[in-house]
Amino acid sequence: MTGRVQATSIEDVVSELAADCARDAGAYVDTIGGIAGGENAAAAIPMGLLALSQVLVMGARLGAIEDVVPSDQFESDPGPDLDLDPMLQALRDQFDGLDDYTDVVDPVTSTEVAAGSLAADLTEIASCLLHGLQHHQAGRDSEALWWWQFSYLSQWGVRASMALRVLQTLLGHVRLDADDDVVADAEFDALHP
Repeated sequence: MTGRVQATSIEDVVSELAADCARDAGAYVDTIGGIAGGENAAAAIPMGLLALSQVLVMGARLGAIEDVVPSDQFESDPGPDLDLDPMLQALRDQFDGLDDYTDVVDPVTSTEVAAGSLAADLTEIASCLLHGLQHHQAGRDSEALWWWQFSYLSQWGVRASMALRVLQTLLGHVRLDADDDVVADAEFDALHP
């Protein structure tokens, strides 16, 4: 036995899943906020990659379950919209020169390409997750889960997948695109201490 108590009712299951998702959403928002704030700028790409990977696991869990139906017929007002423009601008500054990319609009139905923005993607994901967090913090777990699931399937899941690919590609370039002379010198130094 793992020490975890099994959920015994649907309310317990909803509450436990909402708490897990809230923790994952909060971790994403904190990490991206730290990147926007310039905390450890050298680690922005790998930290962003890690944050996106973790929040995509949350989304995959929500995508794999039956549609969540909120307890109320209409979405309760989560409160005022959060102003994420400062985060967007700070992320654009952090990823200056790396922010823009090309994206396939819908890889299943079209070959149309469009321009994308890493900073805009990261901010849009944060906005969707924060909206659900507002519901969760107000005690509306089914509403939070419904919002996270709906917005994952319709909005932030696609953006997170694309941003993940962009960051993974950037990390690959940073780590693997080395000047041949620099690599040769490093190999020589390693072999001849």
